[in-house]
Amino acid sequence: MTFWIDTHCHLDAGELAADVAEVRARATAGGVAHCVLPAVGVFNFESVRVLAHRFSDSYALGIHPLFVPQAQDADLQALDQELTLRQSDPRLVAVGEIGLDYFVPALTQSPMRERQEHFYREQLKLAGKHGLPVILHVRRSADKLLKHLRELAPEGGWHGIGHAFNGSEQQAAEFVKLGLKLGFGGAVTYERALQLRRLAAELPLEALVMETDSPDIPPHWIYKTAAEREAGQAQGRNEPGELPRIAQQVADLRGIPLESLAVATTANALRALPKLKTLLA
Repeated sequence: MTFWIDTHCHLDAGELAADVAEVRARATAGGVAHCVLPAVGVFNFESVRVLAHRFSDSYALGIHPLFVPQAQDADLQALDQELTLRQSDPRLVAVGEIGLDYFVPALTQSPMRERQEHFYREQLKLAGKHGLPVILHVRRSADKLLKHLRELAPEGGWHGIGHAFNGSEQQAAEFVKLGLKLGFGGAVTYERALQLRRLAAELPLEALVMETDSPDIPPHWIYKTAAEREAGQAQGRNEPGELPRIAQQVADLRGIPLESLAVATTANALRALPKLKTLLA
């Protein structure tokens, strides 16, 4: 059977709460052997940890850029304390989800633009301090993310993942050069996503990992437009169990067997998040 790692899955999201055990069981039945559950703020540090242990998955701790407006400076200290407290937990595999978001207008303007950057830099420093990889939120922010990665690179370089990557080929090459892998998920299933599909087809295979970002970024077969919803069609729900079908589209774009993509992206995930090796041994 083909096995997959969903390197980015918000199993603690409210949309999945009512039947999360069934959601995870469907993923397992479809070949998703492991999910990585990133936190988005101090308020869900505990929930991702508990779920990761419940389902034999793994988790990351961090403050997401979309939650920086609600975050307090003390949250960075709380993150440092939690990383120290959980340092011997084999299921803690990264600092994340952290990064910069220059898509949401309010976050691109002062003072929030600078505050995002401050939280990002401080969390990069914490990743270096605790010897952990990073899981990065990359939305119209690749060049600025790269700038700080270069400035704060720990001895031995970075490990981690540029989640939901949708930058240029040159930017992709720079992330890979710094030691990161690039996450591909539901967005690659849309035929209009020409640049993203080109990247999925042409980037070196060793650069790719697979993800769903569930319940976010649904693949095209789940997504319903506003008009369709108004007409009574229910919006589908993205789950980690969609990963194999998403991956099939990436394999088709590359012209390789699905099994080859599974083997390669699993190996890439283990390199990006080295603590996974002991969990999947």
